[in-house]
This record gives sequence, C-alpha cells and structure tokens, in this order.
Amino acid sequence: MTKQTILGRVTQLAKANINALLDQAEDPQKMLDQLIREYTANISEAEQAVATTIGNLRLMEQDHQEDVDAAKEWGGKALAASRKADELRAAGSAAEADKFDNLAKVALGRQLRSEKEARVAEPTIASQTEVVDRLKSGLDQMKTKLSELKAKRDELVARAKSAEAQNRMMDSVKSIDVLDPTSELSRFEDKVRREEAKALGKQELAASSLDAQFEQLDSLGDSAEVEARLAALKAA
Repeated sequence: MTKQTILGRVTQLAKANINALLDQAEDPQKMLDQLIREYTANISEAEQAVATTIGNLRLMEQDHQEDVDAAKEWGGKALAASRKADELRAAGSAAEADKFDNLAKVALGRQLRSEKEARVAEPTIASQTEVVDRLKSGLDQMKTKLSELKAKRDELVARAKSAEAQNRMMDSVKSIDVLDPTSELSRFEDKVRREEAKALGKQELAASSLDAQFEQLDSLGDSAEVEARLAALKAA
C-alpha cells in the first residue's frame, strides 16, 4: 500500500457522513454494526501503515543527522590538518606540511559530500513529515468517527427497544377490547340499578301488605266497639 493510498483512504473514511449512510440503509442497526466492524478493521490497518511510514521517516531523520554530524566531524578534521600543516610549514617542513594540507583537502571533500547528502534528504524528510502529520490527524478523525458510530448505534438500539415495547403494550391493549371498556362498566351499573330497584319494589310491596293488615285490625276493633256500645244501650 502506497502512502498516497493510505492517506486517501484515511481521509475518505474520516469524512464519511453517518446520517447520509443511515438514510440509505434498509436496516440502520445492521448498517451501523457493519460500519463499526469496517472502521475498526480499517483503523487497525491504517495504524500499521502509518507506523511503517513513521518508522521510515525516523530512519531518514537518523541518516540525515548522521550526515550532519559527519560533515561537522570532517570539518573539524580538515581544520586540524590545516593547522598542523601551517605549523610544519612554519617550522620549515614543507613536505610534511603538504601532506597535512592534502589530508585537509580530503576531509573537506568528505565534509562537502556529507553536507550534500544532508541537503538532498531535507526536502524528502519535510515532505514525509507532512504526510505523517496528515496521517496522524486522519487517524484521530477516524477514531472520533468510530466513537460517533458506536454512540449512534447504542442510541438507535435503545430507541428501537423502546418503540418495540410501546408497540407491544399498544397491541396488548387492543387485544383486550377494541371497544371502549367503559361501556362494559355502564352495562354492569345498569344491572346493579335494576337489582336495587327490584329490592325497593319488594320492600314497597311488603310495606303495603303490612299496612293492609293493620287496617284490617283497625276495622275489627271498630266493629267490636260498636257491638259493645250496642250492648250497653240495651242493658240500660
């Protein structure tokens, strides 16, 4: 996998629109589960690729630093050899002085080569550093997006369970009685009232019978009183 492919894929995944994907899905929960699996796998794959890219960058940086250090070291050697040559020349040893001047030239040549290698590597290192920064940023966005996906899935599952429970409750209510249940209460109340009225009627009938008996007794009493008074009249 090339760096450009890695970067493009990370960027594409990081910019994925969750809501747009859900709107197109027949089963949003399954869609989210699939996205979570794919994101998790892609993040793992991207992490390995980014780690490799970072490792290569660090190697280039180490090589660059070695070239910088080598250029400095060769510069020091060239300076030391040149000074030694000056000392020998001042002492009258021209042949020996020339040898150290030649060594100084060799050191300077090595210094130039190391400096050139360091300069050549610098643009590549700068470019790779930018790529690594973008890859790291893309990975962070992917991880944030994965957290959003998981939160969205949990929310969706909770809402689905709530809706299912409400539907079950409503179905249960409908299965009890499609009609208004108060109608049954009204009919029962009517029945109770009829029974109460029947009881009142029996009480009224009983009271009427009792009154008739007392009236009969009163009539008998009057007849006896009449007979008694009649007997008294005759006796007088």
